[in-house]
Amino acid sequence: MTTPFASPSAIERQVAAALRRGGFSSSGATMVVAASGGPDSTALLRCLLRLRDEHRLTLHVAHLNHDFRGAEADHDAAFVQRLSDDLGLSCSIDKRDPIAYQRERGVSSFEQAAREMRYSFLGSVSASVGAKAVALGHTADDQAETVLLHLLRGSGLHGLRGMSELTKWPWPEPNPGPVLFRPLLGMGKAETAAYCRNLGQTFREDSGNYMWRFTRNKVRRDLMPRLTRDYNPRVREALARLSRAADEDLDFIEGELTRQWPGIVEERENAVIFNTRSLSPLHPSLQRHALRRAYATVAGDARRLKESHLEAMLLLLRREASGRTGNLPRGVHARRQGDTLIVARNPGKSQALDFSAERVVTFPQAPGEYLDEEIGGWRLRAHIVEPQEPGPESNHQLPRFTARLSAQALGSAATLRTRRPGDRFQPFGMAGTKKLQDFFTDAKIPREQRDGVPLLVCERGIAWVVGHRVAGWAAADAGEQALHVIFSLLDPLGDTACF
Repeated sequence: MTTPFASPSAIERQVAAALRRGGFSSSGATMVVAASGGPDSTALLRCLLRLRDEHRLTLHVAHLNHDFRGAEADHDAAFVQRLSDDLGLSCSIDKRDPIAYQRERGVSSFEQAAREMRYSFLGSVSASVGAKAVALGHTADDQAETVLLHLLRGSGLHGLRGMSELTKWPWPEPNPGPVLFRPLLGMGKAETAAYCRNLGQTFREDSGNYMWRFTRNKVRRDLMPRLTRDYNPRVREALARLSRAADEDLDFIEGELTRQWPGIVEERENAVIFNTRSLSPLHPSLQRHALRRAYATVAGDARRLKESHLEAMLLLLRREASGRTGNLPRGVHARRQGDTLIVARNPGKSQALDFSAERVVTFPQAPGEYLDEEIGGWRLRAHIVEPQEPGPESNHQLPRFTARLSAQALGSAATLRTRRPGDRFQPFGMAGTKKLQDFFTDAKIPREQRDGVPLLVCERGIAWVVGHRVAGWAAADAGEQALHVIFSLLDPLGDTACF
């Protein structure tokens, strides 16, 4: 098999054209070049250096030692440092632990954690040197593998788009960050290696590219060769065409969404609020992209949003039942409330109360009878328990959304609702009543959450401020037949687990 030869002029013409398209030519821009030591990034670095004076670029090299290949990773870092010194370029090198990052950030995939950590490093280097762009050595082979991986994972159009030559900074920090610049997407890995050899430039081989634990390596070493050999010798080009088609379609969809956006949403700090009467008539494709944009607006990016999350959000949109809530990645929740669909950051790590209904409920009157109802996005369960010790103080030992109430004091029915003007409450342990508003203040319940706190109210008054305190008169006494009540949050699919 002959080795492909890439003349310096071929790659340099492509990179020079990309510099002009990106607005970097003759701009005096500082550019960080991400260098692993492998053939792709080494070819890119040497190419940019040869074009530096003509295009008035300032180059700074950045290398992150991922610290999971031991001495080999240290040798890669030393190679990049020597190469930078030989070329007369400044260089930033750091060592970070992706496993620790994965554990600290709760990232399920090692590959994703390493990727996030790498971009965090590149972002900090760019900020320190005032770089306008980060140049990455991704090739046509990387593009084909990326699109194929996204196909296997059931990705939508955003996944099929793959990588673009010029991309906005993908992570929330630094914000705004530099752009990502990928001028080698039209070249293959064999061509970058040939370019280095033609210049007499050595490069490193990363053993991590052969580790079978990584899905991308399986695609690169097994699936792509099989597809090329048995199905389509030009599968790489076919996947590139698919990527370009998805990119063009997304450009159109996103432009149409931008046109519709002001009429369907209200943006607030940490929240996007949809008018469902305006959103529902739109084409399902626009609905899906609108929900994705809302999540990205609140979370900072859409990295961890999956198709299953979008499907659950669409279900919230299409169901008219108010009060249904579901959790999304990175502390974001989606909530249907009347004619609005709210995508917002959760107010805290604890389960937030958010109730928006009113219902009269009838309690069980004897052992063996049960109450089980869905109300306002929550599930209310209740049953009679026989007299037992200890007494009313046991409510302090129960889970937050569970109470043991006096069946006699509550009677046969009560109303589940939210606060009204003039509501008063007698917290357990207090002889008299106080304004419910004052209780909220004393309990340090944030103002923005108070309208969503459920209240269990009977003829005598508020028996339970759900999730916070039982009334003194409503707590079951020792030896008294009690009503055991459990309040739990539903997800949009009607289950108590969050999606």
